[in-house]
Amino acid sequence: MALTGLPPDTDADVARVTEALAMITPRWNVRLLLALHGQPLRYRELAAKVPWLRDGQLAPKLKQLCDTGLVERTEHNPRHVTYGATDRATALLPVLPLIVTWAEQCLEKPEQPLSAIEQIEDSLTLLTRRHAAAILWVLKIRGEVSGPALAQEVIPGSYWTNVYPPLRQLVDDGLVATDGNGQPYRLSPTGEGLAPVLSALSAWSAGQPLAQAGQHPVWGSAQTAPGQRMWLSRPPRAQAPTTTPAPARTGQTPVWQRTDLFSHATPSRPLAALPTGGPRR
Repeated sequence: MALTGLPPDTDADVARVTEALAMITPRWNVRLLLALHGQPLRYRELAAKVPWLRDGQLAPKLKQLCDTGLVERTEHNPRHVTYGATDRATALLPVLPLIVTWAEQCLEKPEQPLSAIEQIEDSLTLLTRRHAAAILWVLKIRGEVSGPALAQEVIPGSYWTNVYPPLRQLVDDGLVATDGNGQPYRLSPTGEGLAPVLSALSAWSAGQPLAQAGQHPVWGSAQTAPGQRMWLSRPPRAQAPTTTPAPARTGQTPVWQRTDLFSHATPSRPLAALPTGGPRR
């Protein structure tokens, strides 16, 4: 059954990304996947790594992640059970720095610095608004679109005014822009900036190598293809230094560390000057 009024291939793409976001956005899911990356853990070992989750919360979360295929439960014997991230979950990790980069460049500056994992969680919440993926896809393809025309493609078969509540939310979030009531809608610069994130999520949800994200028919760009480099997560909302950084020594490549997602104390590096304000969190 079609999700949107877009062509079948594009509709399937939107559906896959919507499902992927629904899998990873629920609270604590990304943190659990990061905690399980590497050697499988027994339940008590995992519980020690995520002490903020009580026992009554951790078990249902693990079952949910197992059902989605992101975590594998292995029963070695009745008293020895381990949990580990699947290859599918491991393939998701390179997408996370793209989300951090977008959040730092485009979201409003918080009063208190946020860790990279909090940046990811905030960003995913915005992307899982009702009909968000479909609206973003249509606006990227069509450019400026009126509300009724947008409704025909986002929610075909539904009353056209139903598109306005999620649309207004995306305007409030800063992902969509309009010049006022009755005026067409378009992607804001912040929405346009989602191209690396959405193309990578599309590739991952389709089971394709992330290197192919740059060729995405809607969001792709050869300049934004993930996998070309890795990087350290940046300290939230830092201002750009006024001096030119020294070049990296030969043979050293900055590598994004998953442990950085839990820490505020990340190594600093040059940033382009960021505008004040930005979309709401």
